Amino acid sequence: MIHPWLQETWQRLVALGERLPHALLFVGPAGLGKRDLADALAARLLCATPRPDGCACDQCTTCQLRRSGNHPDLFMIVPAADMEAGDGDESREGGERDAGSAKKKSTQIVIEQIRDLQQSLSVTGHQSGRRVIVVDPADAMNPYTANALLKLLEEPPAGCLFVLVSSAPRRLLPTIRSRCQQWSFSRPAADVVAQWLGTQEAPAADLLALAGGMPLAAQRLAAQRAGALLGRFVRDVGQLPPTDPLQLAGQWEAWLKSKEALAAGFGIVQLVEWMQRWVSDLASLRLGGRVRFFPREEGVMCALAQRSDVAAVLNCYNELARIRRVAQHPLNARLMLEDMLVRYARAVARPRS
Repeated sequence: MIHPWLQETWQRLVALGERLPHALLFVGPAGLGKRDLADALAARLLCATPRPDGCACDQCTTCQLRRSGNHPDLFMIVPAADMEAGDGDESREGGERDAGSAKKKSTQIVIEQIRDLQQSLSVTGHQSGRRVIVVDPADAMNPYTANALLKLLEEPPAGCLFVLVSSAPRRLLPTIRSRCQQWSFSRPAADVVAQWLGTQEAPAADLLALAGGMPLAAQRLAAQRAGALLGRFVRDVGQLPPTDPLQLAGQWEAWLKSKEALAAGFGIVQLVEWMQRWVSDLASLRLGGRVRFFPREEGVMCALAQRSDVAAVLNCYNELARIRRVAQHPLNARLMLEDMLVRYARAVARPRS
């Protein structure tokens, strides 16, 4: 399925036909369907009889092989955690990976996967003569894995198309980016999203705002039943201070282990992301801007902004970005929560300069 906001890009890809480069890099925020587009392109290239709109027919023998997950010329290079997370776009693109069974699986693309790919590409392909490799998220590769893939990109086997998907392209090696033709995606227009939501089981407006206007990210939040989780988060963080941040850290630690959070796949990574967005809105208000992620809480934020120092709020945001980088595997989750909440409480308690 090609989402409405990706139709123009899809038609450009279809128009390229045999002039497609050997490597594409899809970049942009999570929740837009970049992986869905990569899957659709792979399906088209492997299909024996594509439809007039460029999509795969889903009926021919090669399509049946692909749909069963057994096509010998389609290679999906994803972290082990994402293999268990499911097939939805948001499970692979910006979804939570630190809950449930995925907790025991690697969230990186490991070098053994690239070595296995090299071995597979060294043998003759299927009848189509075309082989497609999808790497998602490409920024999940460590330097050793990335360098192994780079060798394939520098000397690609005949008939191979690499499609790399990333929401954080700066984490990729510059040499990998230079070997790929980059296709950038941005937030779709509000009217396009509104029209699309009219055909879906629409997420609540506050979830769409929290997702930054990214429709698929909002859908994932709705599927998580994140409304109740969001309500608690907003209530708790809006009361800091006078609520003791150390006490709240203990409550949040228990919350993350609760049946409610585990059932929703809600973990510390997502909690830190919400905190980042809350502080981002607070900083925006202090700088004369508008609330983006929590519009329903603008009144609470205005009150917080009145007593906040802009330098302290910006510093808090930067510290949250640092915390986010290590939140996937915290050495001590309780200490991380305490650090985050103490920094925030200090930022909103400082006299306004």
